[in-house]
Amino acid sequence: MDNQRNLLLAVVLSGLLILGWDVGMRYFYPAPPEPVMAEAEVDATAPAGTTSASSPGSVSEVGEADAATGPVEIEAALAEPTRVVIDAPRVAGSINLVGARLDDLVLKDYNATTDDESGAVRFLSPDRTDVEHFAEFGFVVAGERMSSSAIWEADAQTLTPATPVTLSRTDENGITFKIQFAIDDNYMIAAEQVVENASGAAAIVQPFAYIKRTSTTASPDQFIAHAGPTGVFGGSLYDPNSYEDLAELGRDSPAGAASWLGFTDTYWASLLIPSEGETDTAGWRSLGDNLFRADLIYDAQTVPAGGTLSQTTRLFAGAKVSEVLDAYQDTGITYFGKAISWGWFEWFEKPLLWLLRTLNGLVGNFGVAIILLTVIIRGLLFPIAQKQFASMAAMKAIQPKMKALQERYKDDKQTQQQKIAELFKEEKVNPLAGCLPLIIQIPIFFALYKVLYLAIEMRHEPFLYIKDLSGPDPATILNAFGLLPYDVPGFLGIGVLAVLMGFTMWLTFRLNPSAMDPMQQQIFNLMPWVLMFVMAPFAAGLLLYWVTSNILTVAQQSYLYSKHPQLRAAAEKEKAEKAQKKAREEAEKSGT
Repeated sequence: MDNQRNLLLAVVLSGLLILGWDVGMRYFYPAPPEPVMAEAEVDATAPAGTTSASSPGSVSEVGEADAATGPVEIEAALAEPTRVVIDAPRVAGSINLVGARLDDLVLKDYNATTDDESGAVRFLSPDRTDVEHFAEFGFVVAGERMSSSAIWEADAQTLTPATPVTLSRTDENGITFKIQFAIDDNYMIAAEQVVENASGAAAIVQPFAYIKRTSTTASPDQFIAHAGPTGVFGGSLYDPNSYEDLAELGRDSPAGAASWLGFTDTYWASLLIPSEGETDTAGWRSLGDNLFRADLIYDAQTVPAGGTLSQTTRLFAGAKVSEVLDAYQDTGITYFGKAISWGWFEWFEKPLLWLLRTLNGLVGNFGVAIILLTVIIRGLLFPIAQKQFASMAAMKAIQPKMKALQERYKDDKQTQQQKIAELFKEEKVNPLAGCLPLIIQIPIFFALYKVLYLAIEMRHEPFLYIKDLSGPDPATILNAFGLLPYDVPGFLGIGVLAVLMGFTMWLTFRLNPSAMDPMQQQIFNLMPWVLMFVMAPFAAGLLLYWVTSNILTVAQQSYLYSKHPQLRAAAEKEKAEKAQKKAREEAEKSGT
């Protein structure tokens, strides 16, 4: 009766766990919206929010000077004639001559959706659109910020890796300001800001750059990988805050010199890289209404009459491809590769990613590459598993002697421990040898899990019926495994891979002959199906990894138990003894 009550309680708690998990994940980690299509029409009828303007006399603040109000449609903003075209191997877009803003950029290598006709991912978008995300370069002169509505003149119509473009304008005092943009073959844009003082007096000038974006299009910040404000200050990675944290703080200016700063998503990043000049302000701030800025304001410098000033800032705007980021890091950008949220196991995760890319190049399918990578990892760890089973077998063999010592010295714990230690030494058994292999395997499989989560190479990769391994399994039970044209939300979306994961995990538990009481056995029988619900919304590539790993575990256990039959025999004997003991207790209870 007690067991039945406990089982019912376990089922109820498991159901609450499933519901609570789904609700909690949706609340704390809301799913980001689909990327904006490059050619798609965007509805921007709702206001994107207002920004807080700073005092124009403050040299350490750069507000939204002369900012227009009201929402705009992205197509209308991009149709303005005051634009310089950007055409590079991996990106396309335009520079807005009004305000010298990089506010139009699409990533040629990545489609917005799995539909080939969806167009490229739109990464940067103009101000006051509902997906605004842009970078601006400008100057503060004598404490006043240059107007963001100022129109610049361009010396060319198209920015390419071979043809830089220089924007220029001259103020009423005869000071000429120039911004020369250059772009490479990947995602880096260099902006050299030049001041030529042809006036009759010295001028105090501060070059600045900032990135402004809405968090409504941002990736969720999760425990496994940070997304949000990120940078390197004083030679250390700095990423403690989510957008919600920054909204509460208002602003965040870390100590130490900034090597780079900006915003990261799971697969994309917009980052400012300062040159050698000293910075007056480097940090982030919240503007309200889900709008945020990363500011980079250089120290004020005096430009004498007839003198010049030059300051270069680089902008990375694109995909977080590990090889590309590492190549930029090799040029001297401190820890630039850490724009990908590798965490503690970066030293091991990067080789795993390299191997995954290599396998994908060999077989031509990312799903098959995941399977092969899992097989390779399990193969390399197999000797460790063998050692673990051998240790378990040795421990089982000396169990009778251990029990005899425990019984003999049950009133003298110190002597008992001493005698058991002598037994271990005499039989050459290490009681920790069975735990050590498990401890070694945990970080390895966690690193593999994280690689699959972070790898942009998995995005939109197909496998069998799955169009995108980075998204949930589309073939769920409640839409007849994809035959019915609708998506099933949250934990109800139990797909083929989730069912296989639950079944293979249950099978691994069934093959384990360790003796457990009935209640423990019931919980272990229930656990795989609870995890099936919990894991269902995860990326299909991760589930494919778990299914493959479980299948290999079943094969490994079957083989190792055949090599160590004493383990199974000992466990079965222990099970039988427990069953007999329980039967005697129940018989005595019923007799009384």
